[in-house]
Amino acid sequence: MFTENYKIADKSVKISSIYEQVHHLCQDYRTDEPEDYAVCITEADIQYEQEKSRKTDIAEGRRPYDCTPEYLEELAVYRKIADKMPDYDTFLFHGSVIAVDGQAYLFTAKSGTGKSTHTRLWREMLGEKAVMVNDDKPLIRIGKDAVTVFGTPYNGKHRLGCNISVPLKAVCILERGEENRIRNITKSEAYTMLLQQVYHPADAVQMKKTLLLIDALAARVSLYRMQCNMNPSAAETAYHTMKG
Repeated sequence: MFTENYKIADKSVKISSIYEQVHHLCQDYRTDEPEDYAVCITEADIQYEQEKSRKTDIAEGRRPYDCTPEYLEELAVYRKIADKMPDYDTFLFHGSVIAVDGQAYLFTAKSGTGKSTHTRLWREMLGEKAVMVNDDKPLIRIGKDAVTVFGTPYNGKHRLGCNISVPLKAVCILERGEENRIRNITKSEAYTMLLQQVYHPADAVQMKKTLLLIDALAARVSLYRMQCNMNPSAAETAYHTMKG
């Protein structure tokens, strides 16, 4: 077994793995702090990820693909982290997060809508002012005084993100459109997409905690829906509206 401690979303996680690859993925998060909890991967965990991947491919009309066991172990590690995080008022969310002037903006949407493209437009417009927090699977913590979003090693195929935490100012649901239009929406308008994009723990108790955290998120940050194209003006419209 390969074993190392990593600080992810302010918690020290002891990861014990069969393969070494996951430790290369997480290397920027290494810590000497004693663990808050431990994750230990077995062959059964890797097999579970393979079966889940194959079922997803079939359901979405793709030819099933046999992933490497090293990659499947990476998935298994993050699943176990995400299963544990609701104990710390933290949950995994699917979206692309960018920070500007110390505040984070999270863009979420159905797969293929263009979340990563949209945050790239922000970076092109704002230059060094814009920092990618996580381009795929950030962790979000609901605290007493703030909602905080964390970079994680799991930051998308382009590896866009860094080991930082930033107060989350707003969540925006993206949709494709001919023109760029953005508006504030209510919690009830946003809730269906928030529920789709949050990670669902298999354990019923952890799922209940996650639902409460989603409720708190929707009550604590600004919520938007945006119809957008892929032109640079989309970033201008979103930024100038969401920054307030």
